[in-house]
Amino acid sequence: MEYFVHKDSIVREIWGKSDTILLVFAGASAEFALNKAVDWLYFTGKLPKDPLDRLFSTVNYARSIVFSKKTSALKAIDGINAIHGSVEKSRGQNIPEWAYKDVLFMLIGYSIKSFELLERPLSISEKQEVLDVFNNVGNTMGLKSLPLTYADFVVLRNEHLETNLNNGEFTKDLYKQYRKHLGLLRYQLLLESQILLVPKSVRLLLNLRGISLLTPLISVYILFRSIKLDWLVKEVLLPAAYKQDIKRMNRT
Repeated sequence: MEYFVHKDSIVREIWGKSDTILLVFAGASAEFALNKAVDWLYFTGKLPKDPLDRLFSTVNYARSIVFSKKTSALKAIDGINAIHGSVEKSRGQNIPEWAYKDVLFMLIGYSIKSFELLERPLSISEKQEVLDVFNNVGNTMGLKSLPLTYADFVVLRNEHLETNLNNGEFTKDLYKQYRKHLGLLRYQLLLESQILLVPKSVRLLLNLRGISLLTPLISVYILFRSIKLDWLVKEVLLPAAYKQDIKRMNRT
């Protein structure tokens, strides 16, 4: 039985833990808001109506591909292309290829950053493996000129961050929606998580502090997780509507 991502891949380890995936979600939520192509996400009205659901669906698509048989993963990617094609047809324009790459780069960058924050540093070969897996997704989607090495990825990622982000009206509106749907406490938790994760250029565009209030609490959370009490933290902090979805993210 052939899987899209082999069973011993570091990518499966990264995407098999809910707390790592939640950090990917936190980082991506910042860049989604800043991306110059965010108007595409506003076109259907789904993002401002329920930004948490829209972002979770993006993360869940990626997660399902990571753990799927190859045939199922290819069908899921074809489904993503079909959805995007339908939106393009409705708007009469094509989504720019750099926008697809930006999302791919977010998933690569925050997968690595989140795992290293909660687990351990990754080797260059492990980072390359993360890149290869998501490049495989991108190639299947028909994206061209993806970075072949992790060093190339770092350069291209920085170029995209400098070129494709902007704090505009959509950004401000989306952060208002985050606050509305999360509530004040969880919204502040999101901001502090973003400070931990996002590149400096993203942090500056969002006027975020340089040091997160969560920094000294990371080791405490890791301790809670080691004695199986991390569920207590999640029970208190996570939105009730997504608790079951988040539990299902944990893979053995």
